[in-house]
Amino acid sequence: MKRRDFSLAAISAASVAGLPLAAQAQGPAAAKKPVEGSDYLSLDKRVPTDVGAGKIELIEFFWYSCPHCNSFEPQFAAWVKAAPKDVVVQRVPVRFRDDFEAQQRAYYVFESLGLVDAMHGKLFHAIHTERQQLNTAPALAAWANKNGLPEKKFLDTFNSFGVATKARRATQLQDAFKVQGVPALGVAGRFYTDGSLTQTMDRALQVAEYLIGEVRRGR
Repeated sequence: MKRRDFSLAAISAASVAGLPLAAQAQGPAAAKKPVEGSDYLSLDKRVPTDVGAGKIELIEFFWYSCPHCNSFEPQFAAWVKAAPKDVVVQRVPVRFRDDFEAQQRAYYVFESLGLVDAMHGKLFHAIHTERQQLNTAPALAAWANKNGLPEKKFLDTFNSFGVATKARRATQLQDAFKVQGVPALGVAGRFYTDGSLTQTMDRALQVAEYLIGEVRRGR
């Protein structure tokens, strides 16, 4: 979903419509060599990474209330489980508006408590399948409490300096990669692709794999 389209009304309409947001790429387009400027963009200024020598960073930019991200999540989660050992995956929640911050911090609560595997998919499900309105700290804390994470622990972590710092860093990364919509992928602090460029997120993931290969070869 493009950045300019992020209104709550648009999100609601897209969710209800059940758009095929992560359709599979088919035919010649799936096998075509990615083209810079159309399938992916090279950043004017490289973004520093801290993944260590011999490692390649892949970032997924997302927003919990985005139906595109919800559709892409199962595919991306499966990809992460089978990712090459030299690829370090980071999920980065975006903040296109101030009201994104609660969900942005929620992800870092899960990360800080080692609960991403347990809670990440559940929050997508609660928002998009159960249609819960979970875009404020109190609502998220109450939901977390019902899912095994005590409300006080959630809020204490949510309001912690560590989570605030991670949230600020996420927004800085979003701006550095010039993210125009989500889901989107950043590779090695150097390349950017998304579904708007490639037409499908399946193709975007293929492009990301191609770029990972290019980085390995010393491009």
